[in-house]
This record gives sequence, structure tokens and C-alpha cells, in this order.
Amino acid sequence: MAVLTPRATDFPRWYQDVLAKAELAENGPVRGTMVIRPYGYAIWERMQADVDARIKAAGAVNAYFPLFIPESYLRRESEHIEGFSPELAVVTIGGGKELEEPVVVRPTSETIIGEYLAKWTQSYRDLPLLLNQWANVVRWELRPRLFLRSSEFLWQEGHTAHVDEADAAAYARRIALEVYRDFLTDVLAIPVFIGVKTRRERFAGATNTMTCEGMMGDGKALQMATSHELGQNFARAFDIDFVGADGAQHLAWTTSWGSSTRMVGGLIMAHGDDNGLRIPPRLAPTQVVVLPVRDDETVVAKAREIGAALTDAGLRVQVDARPGLSFGRRVTDAEIKGIPVRVEVGPRDLAAGNVTLVRRDTSVKTPVPLAEAAGRVPALLDEVQAGLLAEALTLRESRTADVTTVADAVQAAQTGFARIPWRLVGEEGEALLAEEALTVRCLQTPDGEIPAAGGDPDDLVCLIARSY
Repeated sequence: MAVLTPRATDFPRWYQDVLAKAELAENGPVRGTMVIRPYGYAIWERMQADVDARIKAAGAVNAYFPLFIPESYLRRESEHIEGFSPELAVVTIGGGKELEEPVVVRPTSETIIGEYLAKWTQSYRDLPLLLNQWANVVRWELRPRLFLRSSEFLWQEGHTAHVDEADAAAYARRIALEVYRDFLTDVLAIPVFIGVKTRRERFAGATNTMTCEGMMGDGKALQMATSHELGQNFARAFDIDFVGADGAQHLAWTTSWGSSTRMVGGLIMAHGDDNGLRIPPRLAPTQVVVLPVRDDETVVAKAREIGAALTDAGLRVQVDARPGLSFGRRVTDAEIKGIPVRVEVGPRDLAAGNVTLVRRDTSVKTPVPLAEAAGRVPALLDEVQAGLLAEALTLRESRTADVTTVADAVQAAQTGFARIPWRLVGEEGEALLAEEALTVRCLQTPDGEIPAAGGDPDDLVCLIARSY
């Protein structure tokens, strides 16, 4: 009997099975919340560490702002509250007494951070002010799904203030490309379409939203990360102004950008197969699992020796010699959890002076001399990383169709992405797509790049898909 529901039979059920069997997460006691289990959190921690390093390399520094936001702050940015009000969680009682002013549990922090950007920005010499926050946020989801849409989730949100529009736009683009796109491609091995959102899909209060859109194993789109130019909308609402080099008072230009635990869901759906997770080696909490075939003292000792050598080589290694569990059960566990490489150590292998290396992505088994195992595994991990990216790219290309009519786009988007000149769709066509539960995921230049500000929209192409 199969451990997991086959993806082709029921993709959503397969996803739930993987969450449970790989011990990633489960539902919390309040509807829409989630408990992230240690293995799921280990994956998130590695995502967090890599993204954080990239954010710091881009010049931003970390800070922390309160979970509770005065309701009046959101009223000061009418576009902002209009975009989020259906999802807000509002606290009206504290300490057993009704609050003088209700407080909102942050759905995002533009408003409260805007208050402090105004306080800390006096002169052009204070800019750019580049802040990032790692936090939880709450958006009251009607149809929650673990990691993809939950009422509370973890994320980073960057917020910056700049002297002029060009500097703000350049920084928002830098985050979209150097932080998000590069991380998703180089570490998660998920190729993404990058572009800008249409006016209809743009973040509330933004003048421009850049997005990274990944294709999942069922052909649907997942928005993996976004970077927003906010113009002077929030600066105007929260008086973020400064004295310029000319001695005059100016409004700042601001940005915001974020990625979240949704990336864990994207990882599962982009790379998972009928045997469970497949985690790219650069991300994997455990890159190599060493499995003694038998509970034999000599075999287990050799397995631990191999594990130590691999650890000394700088790899993240687990030796799974749990007593009372069959070899088959331990193999299944390693496969479900997506550990990139297995080193199987059996008495016959050892008698021949070999061990067996097994790739999780292809299931290919390769006997190698025992003395060469520690030296061979790093190169094999690089092959698995490249293989997962190549496979995801092949899937995306095979399920992205170039079309010339909205009707053809509707048809193509039933199984993947449709690519079509934006001039053939426009806002009227976009409204028709919405009736079919389809959205324009992003607008791109014909060569797949982010459009430059002020370009001719008739020169752009759009990608249409069903989405999570």
C-alpha cells in the first residue's frame, strides 16, 4: 500500500500527506493557525538564514516593531486598510477592560514602521534608511492551507525610505533580483518568472509591485516573494519628510518587500514526488543520511565512521541506526523527508570494500569504494542540486504555452501557464479571466525581464495561470 496519495490522483491530498508523513506541520487549535514541527522549522531556519544574509548584503539592517498597531494608524492610509480590512484581527479588550482604541494584530507593518521612519528621518543625510523585520503576521484567512495560506505565518518584511524615486525603485528591484530571485533559483532550485503585477493585482498602496512566480507540480502558480515601490503614499500619510541638500523640505520615497513560510509550501509542491519531499542540497537540514542495512555492531560502527568523515568534509549528516526499525522503514523515512543523498552500508558491501550512494532526486544507486565515499558525495550533492533545477525548468517550459487570444489563454491555463501579449488582454480581458478563476501573474518584457518604469505597456507580455 502506498504511503502517500499519488500526486496524479489527488494533488491536494498528496500535499497534506507529505506535511503529515514528513513531520513538517499540523493544524493549530485555532482555525487557520499552524504548528510547525521541528523538521519543518529546520527547513524554515535555513531559508531564513540565507535570505537574511542576502538582505544584509543589500545594506538593510534588522529591527523589531510591535505586534499591535493602533487602529488609527491604518485609517491614516485609506488604500492600505481597504486592501486588508477583510482579513484584520482586531483586539478590543485588554486586561479585562475595553480598550479606549482598538488595536489591530499586524497584517503587515507599513503603518507602524512608517510612524518611526518619520521620527528617525530628519535630513537627507539620514537616507536611505533600510530596515528589515523577521516576525509573525496575522491575516484572517477564510480558506486556510498549511504554509500556503494560514491566519498566522512567519515572514520577513523590509521597509525603506529614500531621497528620491529613482533610488527607491532601484533598491526595490535589487531586492527582487538579488535577494528573492537568486535565492529561489540558486538555493531552492525553483525557476521563477519575475515581473510586475497589474494594477488589479498590485499591493494596496503601492505604485509598483514586482513578483517572483513559481510553477508548482500541478501546473498552478505560487507567488513566492514580492517587492513594492510605495511612491510617496505612506510618506504622505505618516509625514516621512526630510530637509534636502537644497535646504527645502521633501517627502521621502518608500518601499516594502517580503517573503514568508509560503516558500516551504512552494518547496514541497515544486519538487515533491510520489515518495515525498525532495529537498535541494543547499537548503537541506540533512544533506546525507548514512543507513546501516543491518543492526550489526560492525556495520553500525562503520556507518558512524563514514558519517564522521562526511561531517568532517563540511556536510550536514545524520547516521540513522535507530534500533527496532527495519532498513526499509528507515529508507522510506529518508525518502519522505527528501534527504538528498543516502549512503547505504551493508555487510556484503563492506566485504567487497564498497558502500552504495543513492540520489533522492533520481533514485539512481551507485556502488563506490569505501575509501572514496567521503570524496564523492559533495560532487553528487552538486549534481542533485542542478538536477532538481533542470527538472523544474523542464516542467515549466513544457507547461507554458504561447497563445494569441484570451480564450486560448483560458484553455492553456487549465494545466499550466499561458503567455500572451498584454495588449491582447488589457484590463477588460483581465476581468474576464477572473470569472474563470484565473489571474495575470505578472507582466514581463518579451525576454523575461522586469519592465522598466515608463515603458510602453503594449510591448509587454503577461503570464496567466491558476494560483494558490
